[in-house]
Order: sequence, then structure tokens, then C-alpha cells
Amino acid sequence: MEVKIDTKERFYVVSIETACFTATMAEDLSQKLTPYLKMDVNSSGTPGNIVLKMTAVTTLDPEGAQALLQLQQLFYEHNRSFVICEMSQSVEAFLEKEELLELMNATPTESEAWDIVQMEEIERELLDNEFSDN
Repeated sequence: MEVKIDTKERFYVVSIETACFTATMAEDLSQKLTPYLKMDVNSSGTPGNIVLKMTAVTTLDPEGAQALLQLQQLFYEHNRSFVICEMSQSVEAFLEKEELLELMNATPTESEAWDIVQMEEIERELLDNEFSDN
């Protein structure tokens, strides 16, 4: 599976550059992205937040879709953001049919995904401050 990873200030943009996304590819993606959960924000300067750009993906199998959902959940369990953006209409329709789209943190554009990551970062900071004050 071909992916391109771009480092931004508060997150990484991971672009899948394969048309068909399968469960096997989802496993490969998971192996590439889970190390970002272990990154220390202070040493790297960039938290392990992920924006997954799926522009090139035109088909997705059910197992691959479930694996993406599990990967997203793993990131949120570790207080990291995982936002999927720029899905094709066919992928979006498939996820809707499988009743998975509403469970995913998905946006139409990369810019909107950036906004969500930044809002979630602020939310986590506010929650951390609230708990540390008590």
C-alpha cells in the first residue's frame, strides 16, 4: 500500500494513494500509524494526531472499513485525533450503506479536518486544565 505522510504543526496528513482499500491494507496502515500514539509531544513538537486523506480511494471492503473505525477509536482512546477527509462519493455511499459513516469522524475537505483536530486539541487542553485545578 502506498501512503504519503506530511508533517504539519499539530498533526500528520496521511494520504492513501491506492484505489482499493482492503482489510490487509488497513492492517498495514495501522502498523504505520500506531507508533504515532507513543510519540512524546514535548520531544517531537507534533502530537500524534492523524488526518487521513482518502482522495485516491474509490473502493473499500467491509473489513477495511471496520479496521479504519477501530483505528480511529484507538487514537481517541489515547487522546489523539483521527479525522478522515476527502472520501470519494462511492466510498462515502458504501460507508453510509454499512451504517459506519455516522461513527467516523469524517469531513469533506482537508481544511475542515484541520479545524476539527485543532478544536479537539483545545478541548483536551481545557479538560486537562479543569481536572488539574480540582
